Amino acid sequence: MVLSDRSKKILDELTSNPSITSVALEKKFDLTRRQLGYTMDKINDWLIRNDLPIIERTRQGHFVIDQAVFTKLSGSHENVTTDLDNTILKEEQRAQLIMMMILSSEEELSLNHFTYELNVSKNTVLNDLKQVQAYVEKFDLSLRYSRKLGYLIEGKEFQIRNLLMNVTYHMLQMNNGEKRLRDITGIHQEKLTAFKQRVEGVENQLSLKFTDEKLQTMPYILILILRRIQKGFIIDNFAIGYEELANTKEYKATEDLLHNLEDIPVSERLFITLHLLTTNVFSSEISAEEVIPDLLPAIDNVLRHFEKSACIYLQDREQLLDKLMQHIKPAYYRIKYQLTDTILFQGSLSKEFKEIHHLVKRSIGPLRELVGKDIPDNEIAYITMLIGGWMNKHGESIEKKVKAIVVCPQGVSVSRLMFNELQELFPEFVFLDYLSVREFLKYPLDFDVIFSPINLETDKKLFVTKVFLGREEKYRLRKQVMLGLHGYVPEEININKLLEIISNHTTIHDKKALAEALVNYLNPVEDSQYVKQNLGEYINLNELINLSSITTTASVASWDDAIRLSAKSLLDQEKIEARYVDAMIQYCEKDSYIVIAPGIAIPHAAPEDGALEVGMSLLQIKDGVTYLNDYRIHVIIAISAVDKQQHIHALMQLMNLVGSERERNKLIQANSPEEIYDIIEHYSKDLS
Repeated sequence: MVLSDRSKKILDELTSNPSITSVALEKKFDLTRRQLGYTMDKINDWLIRNDLPIIERTRQGHFVIDQAVFTKLSGSHENVTTDLDNTILKEEQRAQLIMMMILSSEEELSLNHFTYELNVSKNTVLNDLKQVQAYVEKFDLSLRYSRKLGYLIEGKEFQIRNLLMNVTYHMLQMNNGEKRLRDITGIHQEKLTAFKQRVEGVENQLSLKFTDEKLQTMPYILILILRRIQKGFIIDNFAIGYEELANTKEYKATEDLLHNLEDIPVSERLFITLHLLTTNVFSSEISAEEVIPDLLPAIDNVLRHFEKSACIYLQDREQLLDKLMQHIKPAYYRIKYQLTDTILFQGSLSKEFKEIHHLVKRSIGPLRELVGKDIPDNEIAYITMLIGGWMNKHGESIEKKVKAIVVCPQGVSVSRLMFNELQELFPEFVFLDYLSVREFLKYPLDFDVIFSPINLETDKKLFVTKVFLGREEKYRLRKQVMLGLHGYVPEEININKLLEIISNHTTIHDKKALAEALVNYLNPVEDSQYVKQNLGEYINLNELINLSSITTTASVASWDDAIRLSAKSLLDQEKIEARYVDAMIQYCEKDSYIVIAPGIAIPHAAPEDGALEVGMSLLQIKDGVTYLNDYRIHVIIAISAVDKQQHIHALMQLMNLVGSERERNKLIQANSPEEIYDIIEHYSKDLS
């Protein structure tokens, strides 16, 4: 879209004279109100197409123009030749100015101070103060007025500092924001230059480069923090131990940053160190491993989970890991010490990035475990942008992949199992979520295919399937889905047949490893071929749970004791190592999905945690044992899974058993191992 000459002239006038009114514009360009309105619509359409904010008009006929428009059209705000102080501020911008006045003022402030500074009426200021109150409450602070002290923002000093940094950032994003900030705070350019040089010295010392916006913001923040310290506003009861930060390079840099400045308490030096640690950098020559030893493995695991969920292989992974490390090191400290806020990510995600964002959120678990706190959505959004941008750079996309959801009304554990099974059966699909029917009715993401055990009202392709599928049922479902989506059934590649051909011509030293390598190579990520991954015969439930692996007891002292007792026969039969039991206990602390039915749980760990051979063992506890304060468990089936295949058939048979309330109660109330085994044997029939 190209702007007309009239639209260009009016846009030029607005960017060079933003305080002009609509009446003055109409008069200058000889336009009617309708003609100006039409022209403004055309200008805003052009701005939207160029990813710029639209120009808004107030009821009084003034124009509100975002700084991004000036930057785009004029190169920088310094090139705008008009008195920008007259630009009409938005309500939230006035609130930011009021907060900065309160936080930095040397005198008591009344309504008159605000009306004079903002050039608005008292009623407008009173309304703005309501916005200020709502804003500071997000930081656990409050706005108070007294005749003696004027308007004050009160609360913990740590939170006031967070607010101060937030407001400083927002003010610098305003049109002519630096001048406004200097005018309100009285900070002289000479002092800013001196502190900017100190910050640049920190960059050299730490072998990094801060982002441009951080380099612009940090001198103001440091000056304002030091002012509060001089006034006696000191952070006390600091939540960060001295030992945690005192040995970091950032702490040494803080000491140099504050050279010649006296009476700065240790708690304040720690706070400034934390500010350095949480500041985004453009580039760095220092590995985050020096400070956070487990960060790289955590990020690597996040990427592996994402690759599996998105059905892609990220190219140049080491370079992407390096970029993520540079971002996530400061994010680690922001999240851990609750310094994250909404200024970190602004803007909407594209349709595809929303899907990537969803998959990143699903994959973020390893980072969450490392930090010990939930990862805020805006921090995840930044990680999404980094991964999504990397994918675009290398021509990767999930846009053209089939996206599927699983809708199951039978509870979380059953839904999750169904989701995992279908993900294995259709590895070329991106599976977004498993949902209840109610969640499905409000689901916001776009998708192509629904798998469900029930009929649903939808215009998308729906495949109604059983929750638990046998071998032949899986084969038939895959054919049905491929015919429905593509109109043909892709050629199947049978791994066992390949192994047979290879063994006829050479000696295979490790058949299992070769089979796994072939599956990984032929796995249908980029094409439609289907690799049959059944590397052996199915094992029935009664082959894994026999009389020797069934234990009964009246009671146990604790959940941990119950896990150890349930796994004893697996340990005795050397199907697991001792460390596998500890891993089971650890996983149980955070995964309530092991509860597969009322009173029934299936604890397990990962193959690499010490699983030696596929196996199951059953523990019946007559009195039951409490799990996570929410469940009373009477039967525990410990599982040793050496891969994703061998135990699945038996697990499906077990799910059929516990899916029946009558049979489940018989299992819980059985009076002997023999009685339990009879029930197990009854359900150990081929599901196909």
